[in-house]
Amino acid sequence: MAIVDSLIGPIASIIDKIIPDREARAKAKLALLELEGTHELKLVEAHLSAIVAEAQAVDPWTSRARPSFLYVMYALILFSVPMGVIAAFDPVTARAIGDGMTSYLAALPEALYALFGTGYLGYTAARQWGKVKGVDA
Repeated sequence: MAIVDSLIGPIASIIDKIIPDREARAKAKLALLELEGTHELKLVEAHLSAIVAEAQAVDPWTSRARPSFLYVMYALILFSVPMGVIAAFDPVTARAIGDGMTSYLAALPEALYALFGTGYLGYTAARQWGKVKGVDA
């Protein structure tokens, strides 16, 4: 439960930053506190402990798998940035490239996007936990 205890504070501060309405913020924090001690929270703790173990693995392929996946996803997303420059010089070509990229991104399975989100949040939570415990810089 140590992981969960160290996560409730940071999650509550995130709630403070992203939910402007005071009443909605209070409801979100109440829901978070209600999760404490439930089966769902224990599942989250189990997942986070697996992520931490993976990040601390001696095998470089294991410890770098999650960050590498995130870098690949960043590259996929950032690949669309040069389109603005192309559009300034040749809008027709930019439109064709944009249509091609849209088709490409739409063809990626929804599960891949879900995996990206899960990996990103899990990696962030594991890093936060490591910083709280003093094992990560």
